[in-house]
Amino acid sequence: MQNSINPFNIRPANRVNNISEYYFSKKLKEIAELNARGLDIISLGIGGPDRPPHPETIETLCTESRKSDVHGYQPYIGIPELRRAFADWYNRWYNVTLDPQKEIQPLIGSKEGILHISLAFLNAGDGVLVPNPGYPTYSSVSRLAEAEIFTYDLDENNHWQPDFKQLESLPLDRIKLMWVNYPNMPTGAKASMELFTKLVDFGKRHNIIIVNDNPYSFILNDNPMSILAVPGSKDICIEMNSLSKSHNMSGWRIGMLASNPQFIEWILKVKSNIDSGMFRPLQMAATKALSCGQEWYDQLNEVYRNRRDIAEKIMKALGCSYDPSQAGLFVWGKIPDSATDAESLADEILYNAHVFITPGFIFGSRGNRYIRISLCAPEKKMQEALHRIEKNQIK
Repeated sequence: MQNSINPFNIRPANRVNNISEYYFSKKLKEIAELNARGLDIISLGIGGPDRPPHPETIETLCTESRKSDVHGYQPYIGIPELRRAFADWYNRWYNVTLDPQKEIQPLIGSKEGILHISLAFLNAGDGVLVPNPGYPTYSSVSRLAEAEIFTYDLDENNHWQPDFKQLESLPLDRIKLMWVNYPNMPTGAKASMELFTKLVDFGKRHNIIIVNDNPYSFILNDNPMSILAVPGSKDICIEMNSLSKSHNMSGWRIGMLASNPQFIEWILKVKSNIDSGMFRPLQMAATKALSCGQEWYDQLNEVYRNRRDIAEKIMKALGCSYDPSQAGLFVWGKIPDSATDAESLADEILYNAHVFITPGFIFGSRGNRYIRISLCAPEKKMQEALHRIEKNQIK
């Protein structure tokens, strides 16, 4: 009888040892266990929209899926209808002209795009600029690509924008790519053309690719902006976007990136060796979603505005301060001086009030004194969360 392989003799690749399981993956397991004990945890943690897409988007998916000739492999570059729809969307809302054939690449969610971009541009040891606080995936994917991470601080006193003096002090000759994210997650800081112009100039002067991750520009934000609106930005910039937040399609995994044709070509070399294209009915449904008019975004934001009022009351009940002008799917607030740290406060809220709120430390050391409340729960649930926190007198 052949001896079985002892799994303890097998070791993973070094890159696996350099990352950890995603915070929300671990925390959701704990919350599931608490719910199994009957605690009824209200989750205000993850920013996954809880409402459906436009009815015509769903109907398009159903109609297209019934066709007999749509179930095979699809082009890696996406179908022409979807690329044209993304180009029209950018022209209509961002005043940006894109060539649908050469300057747009559909993605199976923009999170996928972070990996594809990193693999397309980064060699082992190349430097990457990652914001602190910032989306944790920028760091974890950089580690998977075996790049060297250089964090740059975002500070409330600087409106959560990069400190360009600090950036100039870094070893920029070793840095190849910079991640930015405006409207910002987790802080909710809004974009401005002044900021985008500075970023484009910085990238060109130092030969650093600037990648703007832009999924929140339609949420509680009256002026959607794109870094690609800056003249000459396509030479050095890539912008990612997504239908997850703007069209309630997070589980559909539909995103895109836009840049110059050469960057698109290099990224496609990576992507075409990883996936086999997106289901055609999904692409047709996304095409329909992108045709939504102003009334769709107005209805979307009316829901989030009402929820945000409650989230701000929760912040006040916790003794937190926050910027009322922030955009996006969250409210980002600074915890009171009396609190030990954000993780301790979040755990106290979870175990005593049975409400899950995200502690800011998961976004980097600059988030240690902050918490984030998601707007992706029904008003009734958010009101109940407020009641529980007030009842338990948590501060």
